[in-house]
Amino acid sequence: MKYTTIPKTDIKVSKICLGTMTWGNQNTEAEGHAQLDYALEQGVNFIDTAEMYPVPASPETQGETSRIIGSWLKKRENRDQVVIASKIVGRSSDYTAHIRTSGLQGNAIAEAVDNELKRLQTDYIDLYQIHWPERETNTFGKRDYVHNPDDEWTDNFNEVLHKMNEQIKAGKIRHVGLSNEKAWGTMRFLEESKAHSLPRMKTIQNAYSLLNRTYEGDLAEISMREDIGLLAYSPMAFGVLSGKYIKGTAADNARLKLFPRFARYSSEQCTEATRQYMKIAEDYDMTLAQMSLAFVNQQPFVTSNIIGATSLEQLKENISSIDLSLTNEVMEKINAVHAVIPNPAT
Repeated sequence: MKYTTIPKTDIKVSKICLGTMTWGNQNTEAEGHAQLDYALEQGVNFIDTAEMYPVPASPETQGETSRIIGSWLKKRENRDQVVIASKIVGRSSDYTAHIRTSGLQGNAIAEAVDNELKRLQTDYIDLYQIHWPERETNTFGKRDYVHNPDDEWTDNFNEVLHKMNEQIKAGKIRHVGLSNEKAWGTMRFLEESKAHSLPRMKTIQNAYSLLNRTYEGDLAEISMREDIGLLAYSPMAFGVLSGKYIKGTAADNARLKLFPRFARYSSEQCTEATRQYMKIAEDYDMTLAQMSLAFVNQQPFVTSNIIGATSLEQLKENISSIDLSLTNEVMEKINAVHAVIPNPAT
């Protein structure tokens, strides 16, 4: 395994982070524990969860993913061996109304942290992230920003950081981060942090893959110049970059078969780009999955690559990508496809 540190901290994390959002829905508790055991054996010490997991979010399953991690921590008694990241839902919506309808207002952050600590059966969370912005912006596959003058959100960056600081002072969280954030929001958080000696956002967890390289715009520069590490999620594009949908080998419990509404990576352009990437991988004796993950692993702005798997076989292949380094020749071929079919998932 390869390791890095969460920027501006002394917390060492594996370059591969274990994503868990299928546990409690597509995966049982026993399967989640088996994945955790195998990942830890392979040197993976970084685990990512969220209060709303598993996905799709529902009142019946909310928090089950973290409860599975918590039961594993209690059974193994190894809290000091892992780094745990979690997230609080951002803007209120019908999708998360079963969790809360107040956004990040009032006591929402304090209550969310306490509830997550109980589920995880721990007394601290290493990295606590805002799952998505409260304001209306172009997240989750929306290509362009369209301003809504009727958005009721008011600037509360300072207030949110003060609330996070209370949790840090209480010893309940160690550091804070962002998720699904844009360049403006990231810089506003940094501005408030610098101006008022408030906690600094250390990471940003956004989608990044061969099919979605939009992070390489303004956010990649922010990562490099401001030292905010990307925690890349969906590096396999909901499994599309395994090639299983093109080959027709996807199992009945594959994500897009169970939840066809998650169609962000299933357009004609995505399918064509995937075919071309698969050809590159095959020409160089790699699986498409390994090439896709290796591409993310070696980007200089990536702190950790969040992989998810519904089986141990998938997990083993995904973790093994850490041993693969793409040559300049392969990168040139990848970039040639990207030049013709740029960011088809957005």
